[in-house]
Amino acid sequence: MARPQRIRLGDLLVKAGLISPAVLESALAEQKRTGRRLGRILIDAMLVSEEAIARALADQLGLPYIDLKREQIEPSVLRLLPEQHARRLRVIPLRELPDQRLLIGMADPDDLYAFDEASRLTQRELQIALVTESDLLAAFDRHYRATEEIHSYARAIDQSFKSDQDVLLKLMDVEAGSPDAPVVRLIQTLFDDAVAARASDIHIEPQEKKLVIRFRIDGVLHPQAEAELTVAQAIAMRLKIVSGLDISEKRLPQDGRFQLQVRGRPLDVRLSILPTQYGESLVMRLLNYDPALLELERLNMPADVYTAYRRLLDRPHGLILVTGPTGSGKTTTLYASLAALNSVERKIITVEDPVEYRLPGVMQVQINDKIELTFARALRSILRQDPDIVLVGEMRDAETAQIGLRAAMTGHLVFSTLHTNDAASTPVRLIDMGAPRFMVATSLLAVLAQRLLRRICPQCSRSHQPTAAERQWLAAMGHSGDGHWRVGSGCPHCHNTGYLGRLPVHELLEMTPELMYAANHDDPQAFLRLAHETLAGRTLGHRALALAAAGQTTLDEAMRVAYEV
Repeated sequence: MARPQRIRLGDLLVKAGLISPAVLESALAEQKRTGRRLGRILIDAMLVSEEAIARALADQLGLPYIDLKREQIEPSVLRLLPEQHARRLRVIPLRELPDQRLLIGMADPDDLYAFDEASRLTQRELQIALVTESDLLAAFDRHYRATEEIHSYARAIDQSFKSDQDVLLKLMDVEAGSPDAPVVRLIQTLFDDAVAARASDIHIEPQEKKLVIRFRIDGVLHPQAEAELTVAQAIAMRLKIVSGLDISEKRLPQDGRFQLQVRGRPLDVRLSILPTQYGESLVMRLLNYDPALLELERLNMPADVYTAYRRLLDRPHGLILVTGPTGSGKTTTLYASLAALNSVERKIITVEDPVEYRLPGVMQVQINDKIELTFARALRSILRQDPDIVLVGEMRDAETAQIGLRAAMTGHLVFSTLHTNDAASTPVRLIDMGAPRFMVATSLLAVLAQRLLRRICPQCSRSHQPTAAERQWLAAMGHSGDGHWRVGSGCPHCHNTGYLGRLPVHELLEMTPELMYAANHDDPQAFLRLAHETLAGRTLGHRALALAAAGQTTLDEAMRVAYEV
């Protein structure tokens, strides 16, 4: 294909009827004043969409328009133009065409330099397809995964280690912390790839004959790479160094925390090290703090749950428990609650293990079992600090539960978590832990139980007919079977999982006078019956089913939540 010719975008958009001459004149004046691109000025002013501009350009130039959100790109095609060049030139290879030609995606067909440079780098004759700029930038993150780069750094570490048994400390470059050290580049690449994949955790697991690296994405673990076991030693030592841990200790578990820059933004990482049969297992939780996420309005609670919960936050004292398994969003809910209450008139103190987010104006205490700073011990001291609101990270034992309940009885609003299957069983669990019944009955305000469901990818969503097992479950839930049932077929946008992101489901049990009376008597089954009657139609299972019927998640995900409780 011949090199693209320069065109006048403004004239083209006027000719296509997308903008008026007056709008063009105003936009050109803005361009002259600010130096910004004309297309970006029009898009930011919502006068025309990115897709409309791309389609108009494609029609004018006789080129195809491609929706990158739906485009499958083979890894072998991506390798024709490495990521650093693709991002620099704003060009992405799409498909190999006959006669050794290559189809590339460009948002700016006027960029003659990028076209020529891409042709030189790929050693191919190029054919342009028009794409939108936002889709192009998202495609870079989606398609250019660093799996091969990870393998390359891992091989470099392994080969160096085999050739020189004393090379491990050299690889670490402990004193200089050189960014060019293979292990440093390997770890940085791991985090870059994890953030691009929206992973919440990185698992580095030594097995009998190999090292396995997995990412947890939307609550599910996905294998990413494998390496030799020698690589595990280098990674473990480097992470211990940056976390301030003991590099000589390999027999005991260790926990640490560190921060690094990923894609230009700071990322907090919580590190857990566990000695296993074949080496040290490392799990890193990525704590991507975003203040906007710590807003109750953005937690997607059902309207009735949000209204009732927000009303509970205005109570001057009492205990509010948030329950659910690990990774169900309990911490996010608690911090959003504290953020809603945080003001200069209130003193808020938290005791946590570990402190995951940092809130301005809130006193946060980190548990340290090595010096016997336990939840119970810290909580007793906190109550002497004259707090208005107290957050206890977890009620792990009877002593902590009793101190928290007593604090709730004596004028403090207390928040905490408990690992239970549902809201109804939580008061019974507190009593089983050794908390006096009268304390539970009089101090507990409410229990908010929650789970996270995987959301169907909107790019590959398709209709779905319930299977026989799903229809049987629907009937057991008292549902007619009618709904907007959908599944995801898998696409590059969701890394072929069919899911993209997660949705919360909640159930809220408020302690009514009847429930308080039942909790104060030695008949847990009577309390459970009454609690389930109170929650009828508003349980986690029913909330999940409603999301599935609306086409936001799958029946399989809804059934998983229902069977968990």
